[in-house]
Amino acid sequence: MGSMESPEAATPYSLATLWAQKYVDKLRAQAALGELPGTQLADKVKGSLRFASSQAWAKTERLLAAEIPRQRLDPDLIDPWQIAEDSRELFEKAAESWGEGLSPARFSVKIAPFCGRLRARYSERDPRVLGFLSMQFHYTGQMVSQALSPQERGLFQPYLKVMDDHLYMPLQRMYESAAAHAGDTFSAPLAAVQELLPLITGVAESICAEVAQRFPNYHCESGLLTDLEVRISSIRDVEMFQVYLGLCALEGSVMAVQQELFPLCVMLYPPLKVEWKLVRQMLELLGEALRFQLTPASYTVLLPYLRAVQGMFSLEVFPESDPIWSHHPDVLRYMGTAQNLLQELMGQKVT
Repeated sequence: MGSMESPEAATPYSLATLWAQKYVDKLRAQAALGELPGTQLADKVKGSLRFASSQAWAKTERLLAAEIPRQRLDPDLIDPWQIAEDSRELFEKAAESWGEGLSPARFSVKIAPFCGRLRARYSERDPRVLGFLSMQFHYTGQMVSQALSPQERGLFQPYLKVMDDHLYMPLQRMYESAAAHAGDTFSAPLAAVQELLPLITGVAESICAEVAQRFPNYHCESGLLTDLEVRISSIRDVEMFQVYLGLCALEGSVMAVQQELFPLCVMLYPPLKVEWKLVRQMLELLGEALRFQLTPASYTVLLPYLRAVQGMFSLEVFPESDPIWSHHPDVLRYMGTAQNLLQELMGQKVT
């Protein structure tokens, strides 16, 4: 499984570096495409941002406008201009980093604090607002990519992936939570997260391939599960669930899922036509993958949180007769009792 830092040596920077290593292989794979002058691609990205940003918001609004009243979300919290501006700033930072010759791995470490602050600001009053920012960024990335040549697109894609990861996943919060364990002689949660991080992408890729095979004709809002854009988004989502599991273990609480991940899924998945049976299948496969790939000690640490998340998306909460929409009365009830379920599970012997 490779070497890991000792838990007592962990810092926010070292854990960020461990995550950033996953971009290195992607970068090597793109090296065969050759190089472009730094300013050429950077200027092209910046030049396409205004149009891309406006088109992305139109698509975001079309998908999520109906969710504002349905989710009882305060519309005053949604500021289209600020969302577009923050998204555009991310792309400008990526373009500048490309122009300076900063690798995706180094860019990941550099951008993490900025994205962490963005996530904290957007989720401060209602975490669901973060969904508008992340979707705006996602669609802006698609529009910007269309303005690039295939060679440019291949070279810029790793930077898009870095930003996508840090917006959708609580990576900075996880790094900071890890630092709180650094002084312990031995921290089982930190050891589990250090073991999990290098495996996350591989686990996500295999799970998405298996789900696509089991649902060959499933058509979500963006296409079939095997379509490139859908596959990229699906892999990121499975990575995201794993990062939240790691964060829960470090914080010793399922609160991050209960207050952030679960409400975001309830808001975003219905308009994207992602049925809960897919989420349940993914979580079942995730449990099998982690049991197989992690050491028993690390698996034991993560299992109670995995079970709690599986319960949140269970048939009890989202019955097959109501597979997509989020207004089932048990949703709010379950959000209020998830912590109790976790405490109950953690009091049981994990095998």
